[in-house]
Amino acid sequence: MPEVLNEPSDLSSLAETHGEALRFEEPVKLKGRKRFIQSLQRISSSPSLARMGRAPSSSYRTGGKASMSCVSLASNYSAYGPSHHNHSSSQTSVGFSTAPTSVVTTPGPESQTFDFDSRIRIISQSSSTQAGPNPLTAPLPVKARSISKEAQLPTALEVPDDYADHSSKPLLEVVPERKPRTIDFWGEMPNEIKVHIFRFLNPREIICCSAVSRSWHEMCFDGQLWAELDTQDYYRDIPSMSLVRLMTAAGPFVRDLNLRGCHQLGDRWATHGQAMAEACRNLQSFSLEDCRIDLSSVRYFLLQNSRLVHINFCRVPAINNSAMRIIAQGCPLLESLNVSWCPHLDTQGLHKIIESCSNLKELRASETRGWDDKNFLSDIFKRNMLQRLFIDRSDADDESLQVLFQGCDPEIDPLTGQAIVPTRKFRHLNLSRCTRITDKGIKYMSQNVPLLAGLQVSQLVNLTDGAFKQLFEDTPLLTHLDMEQIDDITNSTLQKLAQSPCTPVLQHLNISYCENLGDTGMLPIIKNCPELRTVQMDNTRVSDLVLAEAAAQVRQRDQPSPNRPPIPTIITPQDPMATPITPSSSPQHHQQQQQPAPPKIALHLEVYDCQNVTWTGIREIMSRNAEPSRTRIINLKCFYGYQPTFDEHLKRIQTNRRENAERLERKWAEYMIASEEVGAGGAGARRRRRRAREAAMGWVDEEEGGGGGRGGRRRARSGGACAVM
Repeated sequence: MPEVLNEPSDLSSLAETHGEALRFEEPVKLKGRKRFIQSLQRISSSPSLARMGRAPSSSYRTGGKASMSCVSLASNYSAYGPSHHNHSSSQTSVGFSTAPTSVVTTPGPESQTFDFDSRIRIISQSSSTQAGPNPLTAPLPVKARSISKEAQLPTALEVPDDYADHSSKPLLEVVPERKPRTIDFWGEMPNEIKVHIFRFLNPREIICCSAVSRSWHEMCFDGQLWAELDTQDYYRDIPSMSLVRLMTAAGPFVRDLNLRGCHQLGDRWATHGQAMAEACRNLQSFSLEDCRIDLSSVRYFLLQNSRLVHINFCRVPAINNSAMRIIAQGCPLLESLNVSWCPHLDTQGLHKIIESCSNLKELRASETRGWDDKNFLSDIFKRNMLQRLFIDRSDADDESLQVLFQGCDPEIDPLTGQAIVPTRKFRHLNLSRCTRITDKGIKYMSQNVPLLAGLQVSQLVNLTDGAFKQLFEDTPLLTHLDMEQIDDITNSTLQKLAQSPCTPVLQHLNISYCENLGDTGMLPIIKNCPELRTVQMDNTRVSDLVLAEAAAQVRQRDQPSPNRPPIPTIITPQDPMATPITPSSSPQHHQQQQQPAPPKIALHLEVYDCQNVTWTGIREIMSRNAEPSRTRIINLKCFYGYQPTFDEHLKRIQTNRRENAERLERKWAEYMIASEEVGAGGAGARRRRRRAREAAMGWVDEEEGGGGGRGGRRRARSGGACAVM
């Protein structure tokens, strides 16, 4: 039986006993088939096969858990002879071979010869006592034992060099390489976030996105995106079938449906009208302005939507009194109704609306018949619920206004001669082009409309100055006044308006085509009305004095005051490419440039076709607008020959190019002065004409060049008349 070393200390004693006889030579390296067979032997006897779920070799005898193969010690050879077995050494086994081979001539108990070239197996005493008197195997250390299949990190175990053995090292498990996970952001995104993203697109862009894919098509036609379906901006571009599909898909979610101008639905109403009406059941605002729709489809929509608040049937030929009865029966919450320019409608149908819709506040019935019906007007007077009434181009007269504002047979105050009636709630009245109304009808409004803010009485040719004398005193909240083309009013009306209680709040005034009005009436208005925003004075007798006064008033109101908020500024970072990069001008230390905000238009004037307005008044406004530190400027509509120059000047002012604007103004003034000098008689006419041509060229270059200078765009010139022609 070969001698077995129980401890590493026995190696030293053995070496001292035999001296130089214990020599370990470097084994011969095998090649080819022999090397492959030796590798298979080592793998078959490895305990790590149990962990990998593989069966061990048939010649491998297991004596215990995590045991190793037996080592046969050959004894038939000389103790000092070289070993003829093929094995290899490693550093971890201190030069001893660990290849598990077996030889037929295994020494028996009677043999006491020890082959020093044979492989040595280190076995601890604890292992020998457990395995028997002659143990053939040795268990692995605790740290070197195989791990369970549930282990997450199959790594090689670290074994001390003195105890390590090639056959005891477990094989590494091959972990498959994980492929990078591709995240589908759009597919995994919640539906609510997708809808929120699509809401940033306009309807036309949403329709274009529907052609991307099937999922995008379903998302684009999701009803949550179409709570407000307004086709006013793209009704000419959307096909009729796409609009029908959109209405049927998003119908339950639509609250505001505006089909203004959708003429392409003319043939679809007959085939898909009922389906669209059944889909759109929750409408609150419904507009069919300028639509070619049949009455049956209108009935479907009205019967399916009982919560309608706003209805617009302007210029729909199919609307008649029958449709008004359906609205009166099925839409009790109605607040706004527009049936202007419906030729088949009169006040009989509107009477049903007044009786049934108690929340009605706005009625637009332009160019309708029957406004001389006293029963209908008396019902409006008794209910006193309308705030906005538009009856322009109707057949209303003075008696109609009397019943509308004072009722039938009112009680008269003997001292003032005024009717004692509750005040009306009207805030806006449009009586334009009701040619049968005179001063008497307007006087019925006095002391009865204290809340009136807007009054349109344009083209009432029978009105005079006496119609507005008392009315202006009784309307302190008047902000909009339209008196266009009233030939008989004079400057006294404007002077009365300038002294009325409404001057602090007056914002819009229209006196176009009032040929009797001039500077005498307009100058007090410009001075006493600080909140004016729009003044239309075309085809009147106003002159440059009104323009100069308007420029002065706007400049005066633009002066800083303690109650005025500070001028806003636009903060823009400096461009890093504009200056070389230095420590003081690096991107981390850029100084912010503060630019004044562009001035806002405070007053809009229209003075075209005014004979007394010349280029001098236009230049006065241009020079005032170009002053520094201005936050309020004037916009002007003037003679068509002056308009391009003024527009270019205003554009430069709004883009903070005041120097360029001043240069344009100066060259335009030089050209206008030179043009006037050309018409003067006397000597030097040729020189004046040449000067006028040079001034004209400089003005045109400045206007078309966008600021002149080296980078401006110049107008190409041929140098004279065409040689061919």
